[in-house]
Amino acid sequence: MSGATGLPGKLTASAWLVADCESGEVLASFAAHRRLPPASTLKMLFADTVLKKFDRTERYKVTDADLADIPAGSSLVGVKPGITYTVEQLWQGVFLRSGNDAVHVLAHMNGGVAKTVAEMQARAEDLQALDTHVVSPDGFDHKGQLSSAYDLTLFARHGLKNADFREYCHTKIANFPAGGKKTFQIQNTDRLLTGAWGVKTYDGLIGVKNGFTSNAGNTFTGAATRGGRTLLATVMHPTSGYNAVYEETSALLDWAFTHGGSAQPVGTLVEPLSEGGARATPTRRTAQAAAGAPGTGSGGPSAWRLLEGASGTVALLAGGVWALRRRGKRGGKHAN
Repeated sequence: MSGATGLPGKLTASAWLVADCESGEVLASFAAHRRLPPASTLKMLFADTVLKKFDRTERYKVTDADLADIPAGSSLVGVKPGITYTVEQLWQGVFLRSGNDAVHVLAHMNGGVAKTVAEMQARAEDLQALDTHVVSPDGFDHKGQLSSAYDLTLFARHGLKNADFREYCHTKIANFPAGGKKTFQIQNTDRLLTGAWGVKTYDGLIGVKNGFTSNAGNTFTGAATRGGRTLLATVMHPTSGYNAVYEETSALLDWAFTHGGSAQPVGTLVEPLSEGGARATPTRRTAQAAAGAPGTGSGGPSAWRLLEGASGTVALLAGGVWALRRRGKRGGKHAN
């Protein structure tokens, strides 16, 4: 079946998707609407929601209250009360070190965590990311905080339209304030960008965002440009080693750059409602397919088709498919 030629044979992810960033064409996917804990990849939605609100040169002195509601066990960049930071430095803390401390400072600058969460949920709904339920701005494990490979890809695609978002996610290292005139160096935790921990850097990689919690496992959305074409790949919860999220992303991007130009598109990333996107409407058949129900066929333009490919049973999105609402429960302890 079209779209599946030569797919990587050792994909262990619970869900994945690869798409063309410019056209929005979905080239292949597996369980793309499965609702899973997103970990820090949810910070892409946070940035897409808040980034434009503050000039990057604006300065802000952090207080104890700004850091009081950070979940225990969070990843931190090292924000300290009493130190004044530029907005640019705080966003570097978010994108490079996945710092929940930097997220919470920016959320308090935005009027508080509750207001920011509400705005993120509204942005997700405008993007038609209907699998996403936001509980916290940082992506840390909270009951009911869920997203999907499809939705994370929507967040990356829309975020990359912003020049600052694109710059921050592509930055490898930066100097971060330590008080007075002192600084310390921070490095991006995206291993495809930096080549850390034995991962081979990916040629043409732009970013975008990685994440990990003990509940979510590893998640990653990456974007790369080669030969004038930009592709997006999202991988969630691979079951093999810690580098698997990067290795499987690389394999999917390689496949798409090699075969994606000739493969028939199997779906489309929807456009935001506020930017003229047509409102998506779920059907019972698509909801059953998203839940993994057997016997889902090509009963309409938004139905799913199942393809037996090299990686096992691969769910390919039929033309015009969009994010689906489906209930899911996840729990567990975590360390973002």
